[in-house]
Amino acid sequence: MPKVSLLNMQGEAVGELELNQKVFAAPYNEAVIYQVMHALRANKRQGNAKAKTRGEVSGGGRKPFRQKGTGSARQGSKRSPLMRGGAITFGPVLRSYRQSINKKTRRLALCSALSKRVSDARLTALDKLEMEEYKTKAFISVLDNIKVAPNEGRVLVIVANRDEKTVRSAANIPNVYVVEARNLNLLDVVDTAKVVATSDAIKAIEEVLA
Repeated sequence: MPKVSLLNMQGEAVGELELNQKVFAAPYNEAVIYQVMHALRANKRQGNAKAKTRGEVSGGGRKPFRQKGTGSARQGSKRSPLMRGGAITFGPVLRSYRQSINKKTRRLALCSALSKRVSDARLTALDKLEMEEYKTKAFISVLDNIKVAPNEGRVLVIVANRDEKTVRSAANIPNVYVVEARNLNLLDVVDTAKVVATSDAIKAIEEVLA
């Protein structure tokens, strides 16, 4: 089973954490990661552009002008796309870009991405992450202690349960994002240069994915 050093908030090693092999030592599957990433990004699209067809434009109950003698082309309704204020020809309609992802594929992709972070030594494990006050400076100090630099790339901090002091202390630090273990998805992991997770968060991830 893979192991990582377990650090405290002062950056000192306090032991080793044994990781679940199914979750953190899975084979790297680029094709599945691409498939799930593509689906997750497609699911974020709203697809809410809409133009009215001639059946949805108001008015048009009578002929706008007489058939002959006006010098204009004959028209039967002011809803026509040819008329000012009429419908739109071949305009956008409401649609859904949603793609279904089965649970097994989603879990396989997430395990593959997490395993890649472990094999690349880009996963840092903390015994706990508890802020005593709402203070950005204190959170930056913790990152400095464990040698994680946000200016070198996006940092994902995974916690077992949402703690308001931790979330708000990290909110003003560029490239640092805090997420609960239960809300973790593939895009969170793939888009980060470094992952920091508490031991409780790692256990929560293993319970879901193993």
